[in-house]
Amino acid sequence: MRHPLDRPIWSLLNGPQAALAVATGTVCRIDPTYGPFAAAAPGHEAELAGLLTSADDEIWLLESEEQPPPSGTRVLRTAPLLQMIADGPLAAHPVDPELILMTEADAPEMTALALETQPGPWRSHTHRYGPYYGLREEGRLIAMAGERMRPAPGLAELSGVCTAPDRQGRGLAGRMIRRVLAGFIERGDTPFLHSYAYNTHAIRLYETLGFRARLSLVVTVLGRAEP
Repeated sequence: MRHPLDRPIWSLLNGPQAALAVATGTVCRIDPTYGPFAAAAPGHEAELAGLLTSADDEIWLLESEEQPPPSGTRVLRTAPLLQMIADGPLAAHPVDPELILMTEADAPEMTALALETQPGPWRSHTHRYGPYYGLREEGRLIAMAGERMRPAPGLAELSGVCTAPDRQGRGLAGRMIRRVLAGFIERGDTPFLHSYAYNTHAIRLYETLGFRARLSLVVTVLGRAEP
């Protein structure tokens, strides 16, 4: 039996987060306001084209290798990913009192920070996956992190880790990550994450916080074929 993390998108849309799916069956897609993710059952990849709703729409596939574009689609871009997991003992840290739980009122600033720093795909409801924590200085949101995928009970993804460019180099990402991990530990969840494979600085940080490499994946971004 395959591990749920081997195909995380398929697992989450046919598991704990199935309620977020706007398409189910042999191909599935998450609500686009949460993200662009989609997946197909083996042998049904040709049906992915039907998930694209407009000329500027796109879907992201996370698989073990780059996916060939089905008829009617084209590859917009690809990128290698490293999936990491923290399945060993994690150190407990005191709760950082400066880090605040984000609310719906913070959503515009969260979106602005994510679009500025590009930690991964961010849409209008991405912040609703689960708790996000942030740090403000002089009222400005300068760093945040939270959670996203839950492909199986007991697994939770660290996501959206970002720091404003003019506030980097101060260890803020580590502070944000430790706060999110504290929630995972309290719930008894095993943390995992996805990093662009070329982001060696971030990968080294994750390793110091208890993560190890688990699986190499490729994100393939598909759009409609040009007429």
